[in-house]
Amino acid sequence: MLLHTCKLITALLFILFSLDSAAEVVIKMATVAPKDSVWHENLKKVDERWNLATNGQVRLRIYAGTLGDEDDILRRVRVGQLDAAAISTAGLSSIDSATQAMHIPLAFVSNEEMEYVRDGIAVQLEPVLAAKGFKVIAWGEVGWVHFFTKNPVATPDDLRKEKLFVWSNGDSSEGEKLWQNLGFNTVSLSSIDIMPALQTGMISAYQAPPLMALANQWFPFTPYMTDLKWAPLTGATIITESAWNKVPEQFRQELMRITNAEAVHLQKAVRELEREATAAMVERGMKIVPVDQAARNAWQATVEAVYPQIRGPVVPARYFDESIRLRDEYRSLHAAK
Repeated sequence: MLLHTCKLITALLFILFSLDSAAEVVIKMATVAPKDSVWHENLKKVDERWNLATNGQVRLRIYAGTLGDEDDILRRVRVGQLDAAAISTAGLSSIDSATQAMHIPLAFVSNEEMEYVRDGIAVQLEPVLAAKGFKVIAWGEVGWVHFFTKNPVATPDDLRKEKLFVWSNGDSSEGEKLWQNLGFNTVSLSSIDIMPALQTGMISAYQAPPLMALANQWFPFTPYMTDLKWAPLTGATIITESAWNKVPEQFRQELMRITNAEAVHLQKAVRELEREATAAMVERGMKIVPVDQAARNAWQATVEAVYPQIRGPVVPARYFDESIRLRDEYRSLHAAK
């Protein structure tokens, strides 16, 4: 009798364990952000809160800075090796170039303006990504892109003397052509190749937010940062529709709420850490190159001259126009304040 009871208990425990294992949904998510960076810590917090909200039924398995560039990550997502990714608009553009509407050079001047445009256009971009099989569960930001260079760069002509890294993510050929048509010396690489390219002298300049330049330790090779907000680098946390459908329906709304709440916290952290990262690099010898009004005018004229070539070939006209419309709307609403 005792032996029979023990066997019954063992069988029940096995069944319960099997049911529990079957009920757990593990979402495999990757980011190019380095381990222990602010973006990695954000994903860990999301996992912690998802775990609590679902009683352990939905978890994230996070791969930070280990699976290559954003194109590499998306390839893994498409073949089913990964379910989700936290990526920038550079990577999103390989899904659909409409997402580049958030990354128009010298179109935005402040965090508030950029946020207004991002929130306004996001509702139009989400169906575009959904049509490609991806659900956006949160939008975020990486920071303002600046030029980091081996030699001081204040004007477009200064930058033309450098060997400029351009991202090879997505369909980057049109963007690279624009740089080349403007007389810049470009080197198209994956972002994971920036460090060896800097070490060998293959490149002497790149575009990046200060946090990325510090986190990846690129800045010692480029001791100058141009005081010019080139463009905001935004991003999103995306998941395949098939993976999202595996999440029990009763949890989905709450998991979206949690992820968006953590995205708001991340945004505040990124903006504060961007200032701290810049200060930290200055303390270690980096110099910020001032850009006077004449130089700013030169940059603006250089960029706006190619807006007609960006609108369409790089950013679909509909989304380029909407981004500029939202920017102008924001400026109009705040002109009197």
